[in-house]
Amino acid sequence: MTTAHLNSVGPPYEQAIRVGGHALIADEGPGLGGQDKGAPPYGYLMAGLAACTSITLQMYAARKGWDLGEIDVDAKFVKDGDDERDERVVRLAPHVTAEQRARLAEIVEKTPVTKTLKRALTIATRVE
Repeated sequence: MTTAHLNSVGPPYEQAIRVGGHALIADEGPGLGGQDKGAPPYGYLMAGLAACTSITLQMYAARKGWDLGEIDVDAKFVKDGDDERDERVVRLAPHVTAEQRARLAEIVEKTPVTKTLKRALTIATRVE
């Protein structure tokens, strides 16, 4: 189970977040009235998707004994009217074979964060 605690600390919209022993700052850019002191909320959502993608591929490759080298993942949240989607590009080292790439493309679609985002989730909220 992963938990996060947030405290709105200062100027509009700066947010102090704790995830376990890690400190994060979220904010909005000046165009939305923030100070750009941290990533915006959708930035953290995309960071989670990108991180989960790379970590899952590394774990899978380790089990297979494959050397993937460096992995680059670009994740982008796109809102076009009522259409919202995530776009993800995974770049693997040139030495990764076509067969490995095909299998890794299947694995990418099964990462935990990918599966959560694809099926959406229920958010149970209590305001105290």
